Amino acid sequence: MIRPSAVSSLRSARPSGLAGVCGSCLALLALAQPLLQPPARAQATPQTVQPAGTDLNLSAVKTLLSRGDAAVASGNLVEGRRLYDLARDASRRLLGFYRDLSGSFRGLDARIPREMDDKGREALTLLAESNLRLAALFRRQNEPEVAIPLLVEVVKIMTPTNEGGRKAYQQLVELGFVITPYTAPGSTAGG
Repeated sequence: MIRPSAVSSLRSARPSGLAGVCGSCLALLALAQPLLQPPARAQATPQTVQPAGTDLNLSAVKTLLSRGDAAVASGNLVEGRRLYDLARDASRRLLGFYRDLSGSFRGLDARIPREMDDKGREALTLLAESNLRLAALFRRQNEPEVAIPLLVEVVKIMTPTNEGGRKAYQQLVELGFVITPYTAPGSTAGG
C-alpha cells in the first residue's frame, strides 16, 4: 500500500517539462518490459538429463550388482564384495536423496513426491538385494557374524511379508540366529 506522504514526495521530486515526461515514460517501459515479453512455453515432454560422469542413479546400482555377481561367479570374492558394498552405499544415498526431495515437494506438486516415492522404493529394493548378496558372500566365507546384521536389516526394511524379507529371515534360521521359522499367511512351508 502506498502512503499518501510518499505520493506527495514523488510529485514534488518530478522533473518538469519534456525531460520529466521522457524520464517517466522510460521508467514505465523498463517496469513493463517483463510484462510485454511473451511467456516462455513449457516443454511438452520432460527430458531426462543425466549429468556426464555421474553414477548416482538406479541403473548404476543395478550395474554394480551385476558386476559383483560376475566377480563372485568367477571366484573373485574380494572384488565382488567391493562392488556389492558400492551398490549398497549408492542405494542408501539415493534413498536419502529421494526421501528429501519427496518431502520438499509434498503439498506443492503431487507428481514429484509420487515419482520420488517410486524411486525410493526401488532404491530400497536394491539396498535389500545388495545386503542379501553381501550376506551370501559372507556366509560363503564362513563369516556369519558379518552376515547376520545385513540379514536383519533386510527383514527390517522389506518386512517378512515381502519375498526378500522372508528369504533373509530364512537365512537367519539357517544360521541359528533365530529358531522359530516364519510361515507366511497362505504358504504351505516355513520361510
